[in-house]
Amino acid sequence: MNRMSAETFVYLAGPEVFLRRAKEIGREKKEICREFGLVGLFPLDGEFEPEGARAIYLANIGLLRRADLIIANMTPFRGLSMDVGTAFEMGFMAARGKPVFGYTHAADSYLDRVRSAGLAEPTSTVDRDGSSIEDFGLRDNLMMACAVELTGELVVQDMQGCPLEKSLGDLTAFRESVRRAAALVLSGRKKAATHSA
Repeated sequence: MNRMSAETFVYLAGPEVFLRRAKEIGREKKEICREFGLVGLFPLDGEFEPEGARAIYLANIGLLRRADLIIANMTPFRGLSMDVGTAFEMGFMAARGKPVFGYTHAADSYLDRVRSAGLAEPTSTVDRDGSSIEDFGLRDNLMMACAVELTGELVVQDMQGCPLEKSLGDLTAFRESVRRAAALVLSGRKKAATHSA
C-alpha cells in the first residue's frame, strides 16, 4: 500500500449502487471499514446529475486512483455473472498492481450456473450455441477469479434462493472481506502477483 503510514483507502465495488437502499448500504460498508482501520470509498459518495454518465465514470476513476485496494461484490447480477461495471473496476485495480478482494453470495461455479439455467447440457462444457464454457471450477470468469486469487482473497457466503435485494444488502461476507484485507494491510504483507502495474 502506498500510504502505510497514513490511511488505507478501499474502493467498495458492487451492484449495490443500483439498489433503492444504495446510499444507506454505502454508509454501512464505510462504517465497517472504519471499524477495521480502513477508509471506504463508495461509488455514490459524490453528487451526480441523473444523465451524467461521463461525470460518474470520471468520479469513480478518481476514486479508483485514490484506492490502495478494492473489495468487490462478485455476486451474479442481472444474469449468470457478476456486474460488468464491478468487473471493470476489478480489472482497473489489478492492472495497477493493487490487491483485489472479492466476495460472493453464489456458492456454485459459473459452469454450474450456466448448466442450471438450461444453457448447456448437465455434463457439457459447451453451451447450446456451440461456444465453450470455462471449466475451472471458478465462481466467475477466470480473469476476475484469478485477480482475486493472486492478489487478495475470496469470501463465499451461500445465499442462493434469497431475494437479490436482501442478499446484496447482507454485509456478512463483506465484513469478512474487510477483516481479511485489514489483516493483510496491517501485517505489511502483499500477495505476490504475476502481473505488474
